[in-house]
Amino acid sequence: MKKKKRFKTAFILGAGLGKRLRPLTEKCPKPLLKIGERPIITYAMDHLLTIGVNRFIINIHHCADKYIETFPDKSWQGVPIVFSHEPVLLETAGGLKNIENLLHEDETIICYNGDVISDLPLQNLIEAHEKRKPEVTLVLRIQGSPLHVAINKKGEVCDIRHSLNKPGIQNCLFTGIYALETSFLNFIETGKVESIITVFLRRIVEKPGAIMGTIIDKGMWYDIGSIRAYESLYSIIAEKRYMHDSPK
Repeated sequence: MKKKKRFKTAFILGAGLGKRLRPLTEKCPKPLLKIGERPIITYAMDHLLTIGVNRFIINIHHCADKYIETFPDKSWQGVPIVFSHEPVLLETAGGLKNIENLLHEDETIICYNGDVISDLPLQNLIEAHEKRKPEVTLVLRIQGSPLHVAINKKGEVCDIRHSLNKPGIQNCLFTGIYALETSFLNFIETGKVESIITVFLRRIVEKPGAIMGTIIDKGMWYDIGSIRAYESLYSIIAEKRYMHDSPK
């Protein structure tokens, strides 16, 4: 039996409406807005290439045609891109379930929000996930806002957004980057419009320890969640010249 691949596919979430960045996103998906003369999403893809990812899957909805215009050969740095179009926006869990048919050869994938720019060491995520092999390992940071993810002494995620009244020992920021066993998709209902946070909470209740967290405070991490954040990144990226350069 052929061994399934681990960490070779990255799922980048690109289907959101970008409401907080309107009017900039009225005719352009947020991950395709440019910083440093290149689309935001390409920073995520370059970051993922550092751990040997050899396929990108991107879910698309709002202004979906713009993705095809930006990546006409459906690849980045020679790595293929598979677009998963959602005629009806399925949210983060629904979008993940929607690509299940593309993951028959994958045992574990990396999920990455398409509006994040970071250079944190992704190898640390892989090592943490392989050590414990939970269903999901979230990349967390101690500083930032909001600190909505609570972990216990074992590093298990025990609460998110104070939904379960289990404070744990540390509240952390969720980076929108995580490792996920594809078997986790069995716990997401097909066609249901649902947030991945809701599914995480269900699994925390059903199986404590299924969702783990690993704190990675090294490197930089920015969430482009507002026009102000987007504009401020121009000067930050300009000062970090290496962020302009894609792998050769």
